[in-house]
Amino acid sequence: MTTTFLYKSDPVRGRVWAEVFAAQAPDIDFRVWPDIGEPERVRFLAAWEPPADIAARFPHLEVLFSSGAGVDQFDMAALPPGLPVVRMVEPGIVRGMVEYVVHAVLDLHRDMPAYRRQQQSGVWKPLPVRMAGERRVGVLGLGSLGQAVLAQLAGFGFHCAGWSRSRHTVDGVACFAGADELAGFLGRSDILVCLLPLTEQTRGFLCASLFARLPEGACLVQVGRGPQLVEADLLAALASGRLAEAVLDVSDPEPLPAGHPFWRHPRIRLTPHIASMTQPRSAAEAVIANLGRWERGEGMVGVVDRGRGY
Repeated sequence: MTTTFLYKSDPVRGRVWAEVFAAQAPDIDFRVWPDIGEPERVRFLAAWEPPADIAARFPHLEVLFSSGAGVDQFDMAALPPGLPVVRMVEPGIVRGMVEYVVHAVLDLHRDMPAYRRQQQSGVWKPLPVRMAGERRVGVLGLGSLGQAVLAQLAGFGFHCAGWSRSRHTVDGVACFAGADELAGFLGRSDILVCLLPLTEQTRGFLCASLFARLPEGACLVQVGRGPQLVEADLLAALASGRLAEAVLDVSDPEPLPAGHPFWRHPRIRLTPHIASMTQPRSAAEAVIANLGRWERGEGMVGVVDRGRGY
């Protein structure tokens, strides 16, 4: 029986996936939603939002792939308990995130927000220049994205650290793990980058108590998920000087409503969730590589631990 791979996401990107599958996996019947063909032939599904009643609709489904880096948009309780869920891990996502975070950190490090405010006020005033070796950067999250970001930042000479729930070892990076080591990590983070996945444990994680553990005048780069940030606490921290600047690529909701204080806040730079996006060609190639691993009985890259949510 012919194997069907069903794609349910952006149809424009789906056409690129179809081209890659036709060239690299011609034995697979690749289909783009809503053209599902015969449901019983669907063994693999890539989606941002899976269809309802997935088990009944596709009785022979073997793997669910997320078309993006996150899986927090999935209702895990609605999925068959034994169905492997695989998040997207592909070079385009990593390169995009590295570019965005490095740009944001360098912008903050070289006081560019202050210079933009000075320009708007017609002020010509050089500020003291600090070398990268005098600045400490901390990254929340030591997955593939966090490690790639830290590798680039360390190359500039920043003192880099990373924190995660479980223990990691990364060359040139001071690694912290677990709740007991969070305060020590925060206390040495002049610029804090959030790359955590959204879970019940990280919802509301960026809050007043966390900001209070950062050095006075620290900066925040938030590229995780919107619900991780307590908005009122960020505004209070900026008003008090606890935080000096914030770069936000995510919000809750997205987009923010008109009149929201983030839009015009002089110390917040807001972008519309564009830090990193899957590149359709390399994403399709990454999925095809994972299909090969699955068929050979090998472990796939990006398999989600449902207990942790990532």
